[in-house]
Amino acid sequence: MRSSNPALPANLFIEARAFTDRSQVMTMEGTVIKTALLLLLTMLSAGWTWMKFYQTGGHTTSVSALVMTGAIGGLVLALATAFKKDWASVTAPLYALFEGLFIGGLSAILEASFPGIVIQAAGLTFGTLFAMLMVYQSGLIRVTESFKMGVAAATGGIFIVYLATFVLSFFGVHPSFMYSNSLLSIGISLFVVIVAALNFVIDFDFISQGARTGAPKYMEWYGAFALIVTLVWLYVEFLRLLAKLRER
Repeated sequence: MRSSNPALPANLFIEARAFTDRSQVMTMEGTVIKTALLLLLTMLSAGWTWMKFYQTGGHTTSVSALVMTGAIGGLVLALATAFKKDWASVTAPLYALFEGLFIGGLSAILEASFPGIVIQAAGLTFGTLFAMLMVYQSGLIRVTESFKMGVAAATGGIFIVYLATFVLSFFGVHPSFMYSNSLLSIGISLFVVIVAALNFVIDFDFISQGARTGAPKYMEWYGAFALIVTLVWLYVEFLRLLAKLRER
């Protein structure tokens, strides 16, 4: 069992089961509830950052530090959660709060430049989430090993490109194919959106198998964390895509 989501590595549930009380097992219902709680924390944190942006006159500098703090803090907590899965009940809520700082500030900045972009991105994100859930439940996409490996390869490639562009930005290099509104850049954004959406299918399958095989209770937090990781990623990608389209 393999997932392209870096938060959901292969054999995760099998490893976790060896060190837990089998009377306390993961359920789909529990994972859904915890996903809703993490989403609420993310939205509360994002809302606070959003209000701070407009209360201080709508200047980018008013939230730039919060955006950077959220991005770095979220990355650190995501790595901590991935390596210490049994910490998820603590690190996952903290991750949600930090990611809220990041997407709240980013959303406010883009909304100031492109009115209405946030509601469009949010609608597309949740619409995609529910669409992929229906696709998974209907069996229209078979979650085979080949499918998982293909999405994993695409996700890994995207991560490497993003990491490289992030490092280059410190040297004043901003590749046009990532940041411009050219057709190539828009095409790349569309590809990334599709890959992010496909990660939902794999995540659903992974969590479903964990519930069926009796994974430990704390894995509900871990499964919820993985879904929020994909949800935030997809939302940010929709923001980037819409901003590029608005600029044309």
